[in-house]
This record gives sequence, C-alpha cells and structure tokens, in this order.
Amino acid sequence: MSNSLSLPQATAQRLSEIAASGSPGNALVGFDGFVDAIIHIVDKRFSATEYSRMENMTSFGERIVAAAGLSMNFEFVTQMLKLGGNGPIMANALLNMGMPLTYVGNLGSPAIHPVFEDFNSRARVISIAEPGYTDALEFTDGKLMCGKHESLKEVTWENILAHLPNGEAQKVFAEASLIAMVNWTMLPAMTEVFRKILADVAPTLEGQKRWIFFDLADPAKRTSDDIAEVLGVIAEFEKFFNVILGLNFNESCQIGEVLGIPAPDQTPEAVAAHAASIRGKLNVHTVVVHPSKFAGAADESGALSVAGPYTDRPRITTGAGDHFNAGFCFGRLIGCDIAMSLEIGVATSGYYVRNAESPTLENLITFLNTLE
Repeated sequence: MSNSLSLPQATAQRLSEIAASGSPGNALVGFDGFVDAIIHIVDKRFSATEYSRMENMTSFGERIVAAAGLSMNFEFVTQMLKLGGNGPIMANALLNMGMPLTYVGNLGSPAIHPVFEDFNSRARVISIAEPGYTDALEFTDGKLMCGKHESLKEVTWENILAHLPNGEAQKVFAEASLIAMVNWTMLPAMTEVFRKILADVAPTLEGQKRWIFFDLADPAKRTSDDIAEVLGVIAEFEKFFNVILGLNFNESCQIGEVLGIPAPDQTPEAVAAHAASIRGKLNVHTVVVHPSKFAGAADESGALSVAGPYTDRPRITTGAGDHFNAGFCFGRLIGCDIAMSLEIGVATSGYYVRNAESPTLENLITFLNTLE
C-alpha cells in the first residue's frame, strides 16, 4: 500500500484493478435458503397510512414484559420481501461483485420461489427443497429473527447428491476458487454434510488450495458438545483448503467459551486478539470477527482491526454480516492482506445498510473513496 494513500483509498485502487481485469474465479455457496420479510413494529398508529415505528429493542421488550399475565396486540408492517438466508444473501453480494457463482440450497421445489427469480437468472442454482421463512423484526439497535425452519431438515448430503449425481458434486467444488458453507446452526444435518465433503470430495480436488469460508450463524441454541464437534470438523478442512471462520461478536464469545477462551472486551484491539486466540486453538488459516462498528481478524501474519463506516440510521440491517463476509472473502480471494480484506468487508456492509442493496465493484470503489 502506498504511504500516500489511506487504507480505504488503497483498497479502492486494488478493486479498480480487479474491475479492469475480470473475476478472480468462481464461487460455490450453500446450503440454506429463506424468504425474508423485513418488518417494522407499530408504536403509534395515526391513520390508515401513517404510524410511528417502535425504534429500539428495549422498548419492545418492556412492552412485552408489561403484558405478562395479560394480553397485547402488536401490529407488524412488512417493509419488503426479499431473498434471505446467510447463503443467498452472501451469494447475491458476490454476484454483484462480478463473481460467477453456483448456489446449492433450498430455494424452492419443484419450482424456484419467486423471490429468488432474479438471483436464479444470474447464478447457476441447484435447489433441493422448499425455502424456510423468516420474519425479521428490525430496530435501530438490532433485530429479532423469527424463523419457520421445517424445510431445513431436507438439506442433507443425500439430497444434495440426488440433485448433483454422477460426480457433479465433485465437479462444482473443483470449479470453485471460493467455497462458502454457512448457517450451520439452522441446518441440523450440516455437520454430517461437512464430514461427507471431507471424505468424498476434498481428497479429489487438485491444484492449489481453495479458499473455504464457514459461518456458524448464531450457534447459541446448539449445545456446547455440538459446537465443539463442528469446530473440530472445520479444523480438518485446513488439510485441503485455506479455512476462514467468520464470526460476529456474540458468536466469537460463544465459540471462545466452548474453546476455553475468555470473552474479550468489545474494543478493536481485544477483538483482534480474540480472533488470534481462536485461530490458535483451531489452527486454521484465518479467523475474522465483525462487531457492528469495526472488524478484527487474524492469520499467520498477525492480528489487527479496521474501523467500519458505521451509521446509526441504517435502512436495513438484516444481511449486513453476510455482506461483510462476502467482501472479506472477496478480499482474501484477490490476494489482499487482512487489513485490506477487512476494509472491503466493512465497506460492503456499510454500503448495503445505507442503500438496502448489494454494491457492485464500482459502487464499492466510489464508496471507499469517500472514506477517510
């Protein structure tokens, strides 16, 4: 990085080079799929078309507590229906960056759900089941994700192979430079899927190590034994891949607890050090942790953090972490160090929450050049 350029400016310059030279490779992403309803909760209703929104989670929680032993009515107003799930949101962000992409997951069966029609037109989609459904109750200080997950039990290795028979599964992995397998928490068969990939697919791959990204996605409802088991399986992927484990702050604390690592203070230095401690325990290539206002990461070169372009008035927050993951992984794929990869991650997320849409590379370049 030139000494005359700030990190955002140098990152914008690197992305300009990539935009001019073309995609750095193909991506394979899976295995979940949701239809997301982005919802605001009415605080006061003034007319058929006018209302004030319940702004924060505290006021919503206090309203619920006050109704204990009684009853209460809440009015939900749907702001939009959109493609959802950690996988589709991350994949859509990568598509907008110009990456050719194969998606395997539950996006509708026998037909693709209409919310995924545009996504389906731009990616190679192998849909194996009906999607799940999420009501995302959004506040200025967070969100509550209320899910209906019945179809997720159909995301199994056997069902994946039924839709990718005769060696097609090995082929889609072999063609990918970046593989992302996300939302382990909601997919009950996912640890077994990981084991099957390790046993049947990974040993067949030739050439240099591919990047592979894992996002457990809020594992609080899974047992410590389940989490410890999947972390051990993820660590085994390092033999065949460059493993990236992506965590938000709460997830990093949960993983740390399972690994016997004390929770950090929520400061940039402490979070970066926590990422390094998790990496040391698992012996994987990269661990990245992304709170809302900054992000920290560790690889063999060390650990550091980068401030994010935080806004306290986001247009959307559901999917912000998935956009960060897409940007960070894109940075790793194009050869960026962890500082520049983090910068791409926070910029991708920052653009998304301000504009409620995934950025193109040109959008990212322009956005980065506005940052100091």
